[in-house]
Amino acid sequence: MNTVDLTFCLKGAQPVFLRDTVMYLATKAVRRLPPSVSHRLAIKILKYDLLPHPVLKFDCLSNNLWGINFSNPVGMSAGFDKECEAVNGLFGMAFGFVETGTVTPEPQPGNPAPNLFRLEEDRALINWLGFPSRGLEKFSDRLERTVKIRKGPTGANIGINAKTTDPLEDIAKCAERLSNHADYLVVNVSCPNTPGLIEWQTPRGVERMLAVAREACLRAGKRAPILLKLSPDLEMYNLEPIVSSSLNAGVSGLIISNTTVSRPSELLSENSVKCGGLSGVPLASLSHKMLCCVSKITSGSIPLIAAGGISSSQDAYDRIRSGASLIQIYTALIYRGPQLVAEIVNGLARLLKSDGFSSISEAVGVNYC
Repeated sequence: MNTVDLTFCLKGAQPVFLRDTVMYLATKAVRRLPPSVSHRLAIKILKYDLLPHPVLKFDCLSNNLWGINFSNPVGMSAGFDKECEAVNGLFGMAFGFVETGTVTPEPQPGNPAPNLFRLEEDRALINWLGFPSRGLEKFSDRLERTVKIRKGPTGANIGINAKTTDPLEDIAKCAERLSNHADYLVVNVSCPNTPGLIEWQTPRGVERMLAVAREACLRAGKRAPILLKLSPDLEMYNLEPIVSSSLNAGVSGLIISNTTVSRPSELLSENSVKCGGLSGVPLASLSHKMLCCVSKITSGSIPLIAAGGISSSQDAYDRIRSGASLIQIYTALIYRGPQLVAEIVNGLARLLKSDGFSSISEAVGVNYC
């Protein structure tokens, strides 16, 4: 394992303690803005790559999945860079991969505002965005422009229009258009904010969605890995048949999990009554429990990506030991700031070393071996 190079090599290279103080204060200041405003500001900052770049080199954290090399297992979840505007800025934060979208075939505004709510006391977020998208054509053009310059694997999360008359055709259009520009595709059947979408989260529904996505990729001349993102609200008796159908349909991987419509009783924020999908710390237990179940069902036959409530290196390591080859974060960045990515990457390397692992792949699923 290489030693860590914590040299910060962009925008003036300030001392570490000063940089961290500035980032902490900036994160607190941005949180004083309305959620939608702070999100747009964050996208602009990353679009122009204005944050310092931590240079983190750990041989033990690299992994190859689907023939794609991941320098580290920490990724940005879908939902942040919906329009594929900030890919290289995100890689500059030390992410090992970035998932863009969700994109829909036709432009749509999403649900009316207010549709994004912070739960400060709970370190959580509720979103009722409903796939706001400028449409497939613009998204595809931006994604294509990143191919030669992006610094790591970039996925595209694809969905359906709210007023679609043919959800399968929506998925097919997105898959065919994006398969040559994305390193992997994610079929999103689990967003709770799009009418009719979760009705496809059945054994037969996911089988049909995956089939049309695969056929669309083949028409485009590309065998892109096709993943499926599942809801943590699935009843356990439904989970195994859905996972089994996904495996039979040739799914390349599963993302566990999306946001939840459930509301844990311990929530403190008055915003907890808002409609939409809950993410952040209160989702952690539910999402981790689901990951453990899916890990046992799949028995290592396909890679799993853990998402939901991950906010520390220990959280990330626990998911890896429970079967995840990769992890994704989003909501924790709102409360911890952009330096969290490097903190998790650093912490993962330390935890692997302390347990005697020489690579991330050795730790995947050890709790169930």
